Amino acid sequence: MKLIKRAILVVAKKLYVLLVIQVVDEIKINQGIILSRLNEIANTDLENSKFKVFSQWGEDGILQYLISNLDIRSKTFIEFGVENFLESNCRFLMMKDNWSGFVIDGSQEKIVELKSMYFYWKYDLNAQSAFIHKSNINDLLKESGFGNNVGVLSIDLDGVDYYILEALNVIESSILICEFNSLFGAVRKISVPYTDKFNRTQAHYSNLYWGASLPALKSLAEKKGYALVGINDAFNNAFFIKKELLNSKVKEKTIDELFSVSKYRESRDTSGNLTFLDHAARFELIKGLPVYNVETGLIENL
Repeated sequence: MKLIKRAILVVAKKLYVLLVIQVVDEIKINQGIILSRLNEIANTDLENSKFKVFSQWGEDGILQYLISNLDIRSKTFIEFGVENFLESNCRFLMMKDNWSGFVIDGSQEKIVELKSMYFYWKYDLNAQSAFIHKSNINDLLKESGFGNNVGVLSIDLDGVDYYILEALNVIESSILICEFNSLFGAVRKISVPYTDKFNRTQAHYSNLYWGASLPALKSLAEKKGYALVGINDAFNNAFFIKKELLNSKVKEKTIDELFSVSKYRESRDTSGNLTFLDHAARFELIKGLPVYNVETGLIENL
């Protein structure tokens, strides 16, 4: 009898949590709709359009600005590294604008959790668990069923993002979002060296040694036909659009115009505890570690 009661309590708790998530989401979505309309009425620019609904650092507002001012015909998105998708770049697009989505995360547990959410059956969303690397990325993307063009592609792997973007050749997107590591600076075109099994915590206990610099990603994006147009509030997500979509409302920007050091303090000690180091101290923690220069093809020291 005790086991039955305990099981009932566990199920009831899960149902309650899911209900709370749904109620809170409805409030947040309505607020996001209001903010989107206020931005349109104010005729604001991209920099001043930022707000968050389900994103982390203002990405929802940036995407709303871009889709309102660009001719995007494919209302589809692909997002990597979403965990359970509760906090993500593209969920507001799905739930406000009814976009279709394909999301990938390396955690099977997180994908199972995602599929239990109320919004998974309500919207055209396909979720898959896979550890992404260079040799499987294109096969994974084909499984989206979206063809060779999507509205938004968001890459947030906290790892070898540069090489994944470099290897990707089966789709193009109108909008490209790439996470970058501001600790790698605004000049050098560098990335962590490639490995199929890259894990930021295993690579360095600080959790700070991952990804690529903004100059490296900008250079690669330009080769693929994209222009840099904006950066989020945390200075870790860069927004690119196809060059032919540039217009008077969405203009190309330089790194000097946009770059700033990140202020969020996610550094860890050897026990995994947050240490709250400032930017200079965070850099010193990983200074001297090997990085790959994407221009020269050589390994250098950070």
